[in-house]
Amino acid sequence: MVQAASLRQTEHGLVPDSEGWFVLNAREARWSHTPGRSAVCEFEGDGAAAFAQLGVNLSVLEPGQAMARYHWEADQEDFLVLAGEALLIVEGQEQPLRAWDFVHCPPGTGHVILGAGSGPSIVLAVGARDRAADPDWGAYPVDPTAARHGASAAADTDIPAQAYAGLRRRRPSAYRPGWLPD
Repeated sequence: MVQAASLRQTEHGLVPDSEGWFVLNAREARWSHTPGRSAVCEFEGDGAAAFAQLGVNLSVLEPGQAMARYHWEADQEDFLVLAGEALLIVEGQEQPLRAWDFVHCPPGTGHVILGAGSGPSIVLAVGARDRAADPDWGAYPVDPTAARHGASAAADTDIPAQAYAGLRRRRPSAYRPGWLPD
């Protein structure tokens, strides 16, 4: 029988601090944010409490804010727009998204999602981690369509620090009222 994980309170919200099953409300979880960038809720903990198979997070995107830099990964990624409007840039093409649109990106698919419309959008992201630690995990190719939206790396790279150069790093943050609907 798998035991329940314990949750640890930090100044920025609850995080699991052991392996096992748990229930965690997004409003009580650890978030990260910085002005001008999307707010992100990561449900996993660190060390033994890190998820080995799937990454799961929730992003709150204001219009024009990107979830990430345009990239591809050697693992599958999937997204569900829970609220609002968003813009998917996939393989250099723009695809508008609205609440309840599901996006599937097989391994090797270049993509990024940006907030769109007149208010925030909320996107659930789930990604496999089978090859996340491999040297060939993926890359940040320059994409002209993503660049027009400020969501492309300046030069082709597989180094995250280079891809995100010039952007303020998200910092741990407690949930802020209004990020999620009531």
